[in-house]
Amino acid sequence: MTKGTDTRDAILDIALAKASQVGLGALSIGELAKEAGMSKSGLFAHFESKENLQLEVMKAAAQRFVERIVTPALRVPRGEPRVRALFEGWFRWAKDSKLPGGCLFIAAATELDDQPGPLRDYLVGSQRDWLAAFAQAAKIAVDEKHFRNDLDTEKFARRVYSIILAYHHFSRLLHMTDAEAQARSEFDALLAESRA
Repeated sequence: MTKGTDTRDAILDIALAKASQVGLGALSIGELAKEAGMSKSGLFAHFESKENLQLEVMKAAAQRFVERIVTPALRVPRGEPRVRALFEGWFRWAKDSKLPGGCLFIAAATELDDQPGPLRDYLVGSQRDWLAAFAQAAKIAVDEKHFRNDLDTEKFARRVYSIILAYHHFSRLLHMTDAEAQARSEFDALLAESRA
């Protein structure tokens, strides 16, 4: 890696943590430059605009999500074990100390849902890909005879997504101490009703 790439990655680490707390729109080049120990013009040279910075933060988050959640889950045996590994990985992501504000994608979904443009387009694409990956894992579980033949795998993926969204809301916004236990219980119930 070059020094420029290392610097850019360090900036993205700071920006990702910050965006998870304050949102992509509130990212400030001046604040990020100060936290990164560089000039505003030096930071600006890496991204050329605030929108490019925001988009690169989203791309970095998606890349890290794949590296930390999807890739390890693909090493787990096919079928229900892999579905569970994806769910557990998503929990780890939602509680990652490097994301002090929680899942950036969930925060960005609220921020960008009515704002057309490249940021929203990227977020929509990444979330559709994630739903498709979860549905594919469920389909493989059907093929492996772990789940019922008539399981609607797309609906299964949406239900898992709903469990995580509710967990994020109840734990982060409402500070409900049983949010994780409730989410795990709902996931276990979903698995039980999906099994062959």
